[in-house]
Amino acid sequence: MTTVRIGMVEYINTAPIYEEWKSRIIPADWQVTEAPPSTLNRLLAGNRIDLGYVSSHEYAVRPEMYRILADLSISATGPVGSVFLFSSLPPEELSGKPVLLTGQSQTSVALVKIVLEEFCKVQPRYRVGEVYVNGQCARDVSAVLAIGDEALRLHAEGMHPYQLDLADIWYRATGLPFVFAVFAVREEFVRDHPATLRQVWETLIDCRDRGRKRLAEISRLVAPRVPMDETACHDYLSKIEHHLSPVHQKGLELFFSYLVRRVEAPGNALPLKFFP
Repeated sequence: MTTVRIGMVEYINTAPIYEEWKSRIIPADWQVTEAPPSTLNRLLAGNRIDLGYVSSHEYAVRPEMYRILADLSISATGPVGSVFLFSSLPPEELSGKPVLLTGQSQTSVALVKIVLEEFCKVQPRYRVGEVYVNGQCARDVSAVLAIGDEALRLHAEGMHPYQLDLADIWYRATGLPFVFAVFAVREEFVRDHPATLRQVWETLIDCRDRGRKRLAEISRLVAPRVPMDETACHDYLSKIEHHLSPVHQKGLELFFSYLVRRVEAPGNALPLKFFP
């Protein structure tokens, strides 16, 4: 049997797939690593995992190394509820102001810069750091980019007068979904182990389809991890999309075209490459 090293995002936004996965008897040589997207990006780039959920930005900056597993993503059409810019000022007033960026997701960092610089026409001063220090949200900045469970927590706390859902802003500006993460696989694994890869891909697709039907049960299970109300958790997970339809691909292509134009990704980020 071929050993497969798989990376799974530890946030609850993957729960409809991952909780279903964990409920199954998975082959022992399918080894899973749980981590934030930024860590999985490094592991995949460094050949320490073979495939995994990574920031869509990671695929864009190293397209020669990867393919995208077809019809798998972490996306949203409109508000996502877990990728926010929390600000004390309207976004149009953030030029020259300090903005703290989470280090946990390259995609969200790239997106907030597109939103602020391209859509809002402002140039803040960015720095990367921890959103929470000693249990308190950073207070020495005008705005904070937070993602995942930290964003859910900050949103619930309601301390910031401006809470900007970046996927919603993207949708209103473009009319397209935003793809935060893709399931990427290293090219050499595609070449050397296509049959095993197809088996993993088919399992992931089946977990997604079955997990989406268990959202109420899964919400009860994972809500305490944030912590958040069970109903709010169900509403949140209902907004997360885990497929990668043609319209999602158009959204991903537009995001990549911004990255190429801003010289944050090479031109060969497009066209997208898929398996199978």
